[in-house]
Amino acid sequence: MIVWVNGTFGVGKTQVTHELRRRLGAGWIADPELVGFGLHRMQPPARRRDFQDLAAWGAGVVEVLTGLADLDEPVLVPMTLVDHADEVLGALPDLRHVTLVARPETVRRRLWSRGGPVRDLWALEQLERCTRALAAERFATHVETDDRTVDEVVEAVAAAVGVTLLRPREPRPLAFLRRRAVQLRHLR
Repeated sequence: MIVWVNGTFGVGKTQVTHELRRRLGAGWIADPELVGFGLHRMQPPARRRDFQDLAAWGAGVVEVLTGLADLDEPVLVPMTLVDHADEVLGALPDLRHVTLVARPETVRRRLWSRGGPVRDLWALEQLERCTRALAAERFATHVETDDRTVDEVVEAVAAAVGVTLLRPREPRPLAFLRRRAVQLRHLR
């Protein structure tokens, strides 16, 4: 089973996916952004654009995820996908897709907390476009993240995709440290 966690940049996909994996007690996190970073590194900076617009990105992501579909554990995919969603998501076997949503002011606050507007200027520039696009019916099932803890969002995602969480919530201090570690590992 492939669980694609979609949503605007900064809505909490990475944190939710990592905590979902921990609470499931199993799972493999496959980050399609890494394919895009590889494609970018092959090009001079002046030629780089949104890597999702490269046919090689979509084809590579589909090939890798399809190859993982036979794992005995869920493959968890945290990635904003708007423009090429039909061709990528439509090609994946046993897909469960969920979209995390939040008010733009909530997303701006979250982006600010991970390094400020200069670090995430591109993400801020995409906020309105992605929020509007992801509100469409084709991106349902929507899971609200405003005024919810990561644990509450993980539980809503698990219910939406039909998986059972085997591990309990962590005590707050441990959860804080784990989430900070995830945040630091994903600074780009």
